[in-house]
Amino acid sequence: MSGSVVEAESTRLELPASALEGVGARPFGIYIHVPFCATRCGYCDFNTYTAGELGTSASPQSWLEALKRELATAAEITGAPKVDTVFVGGGTPSLLGGDGLAEVLGAVTTSFGLAAGAEVTTESNPESTSPEFFGTLRDAGFTRISLGMQSAAEHVLKVLDRTHTPGRAVAAAREARAAGFDHVNLDLIYGTPGETDADLDKSLDAVLSAGVDHVSAYALIVEDGTALARKVRRGELPAPDDDVLASRYERIDACLADAGLGWYEVSNWSKPGAECRHNIGYWDGGDWWGAGPGAHSHVGGVRWWNVKHPARYADRLAAGELPVGGSETLTAEDAHVERVMLTVRLRTGLPLSDLRDGERAAAERVVEDGLAVIDDDHLVLTDRGRLLADAVVRDILA
Repeated sequence: MSGSVVEAESTRLELPASALEGVGARPFGIYIHVPFCATRCGYCDFNTYTAGELGTSASPQSWLEALKRELATAAEITGAPKVDTVFVGGGTPSLLGGDGLAEVLGAVTTSFGLAAGAEVTTESNPESTSPEFFGTLRDAGFTRISLGMQSAAEHVLKVLDRTHTPGRAVAAAREARAAGFDHVNLDLIYGTPGETDADLDKSLDAVLSAGVDHVSAYALIVEDGTALARKVRRGELPAPDDDVLASRYERIDACLADAGLGWYEVSNWSKPGAECRHNIGYWDGGDWWGAGPGAHSHVGGVRWWNVKHPARYADRLAAGELPVGGSETLTAEDAHVERVMLTVRLRTGLPLSDLRDGERAAAERVVEDGLAVIDDDHLVLTDRGRLLADAVVRDILA
């Protein structure tokens, strides 16, 4: 990024009038980061902590009290616009229990209030859910559940260090639907070392049997600093193969399309009307406030992120300070690059009107290469183009 970046921690957040102008007129989201996990998955590099790692330095209660303070301050700064989407992620939000998550949503509504028809999502680990848990969430006002399934093959879950049993994710999805949730998502990870086509087919069959209306599927990425990366580096596990990943993606897409779930973003499929509105806000460059340790925010071209450690986060807020760890103001060039990078991944495509002259010529070459088509003055990726989305972006912005 070429924008003005401030890395030093700051107790203040400077949002210029130009950034605040129009807040509330545009969709506004709240992201809540729950940093707690029962165990650490070997592939995960998210800002999460087990009880053993935290010791007595932080707890769910200290986090919740700090969260309430941050949300109250956020409302003061932004003028408390009604919130269109809420997304509680992590970490493992379901470790808070139904009552804990209800209290989190209550803190959002106390500080901001929800717009009519607001989408309210929480991620959940299948092992820390139950019919009672989903019933409590439904009564509290949650509208959408996202469950981390990853795979239905036990040996694949073992490689990923996932703790849930293969059938639990499907059972949890059914419980969520029985509790009245119309919108339920299952996450898959494909390309794990040792996974076969038959394993993936088993996972897809399980997903479809759960009757969910949304599926997210991500290629396994070996992130530096993770247990998985160390195993790959030592030769204990092979690195994911790009050709295998492409083949698995095509397999997923064909299966979900046949079942009536169409892609609307490169890694996301849904039935009509079941798209995740909160994530679309990210991809469309919308406004959101990220609350919690390490959470990122964006309002009117200003982006900032919180300090990562839960104890440091809570201490800053207890002292009446904002927990900002750094910030940047996006330049016009930054905003343009991000818009191309994100919107080209959407089924709605990249508006040709957003492209500069040289980029239009590059887009025409992308079409000639069969990686995209022009649909209603938008550049939309073809099936092959989705496999090479990053290369398409590089070609356009070169």
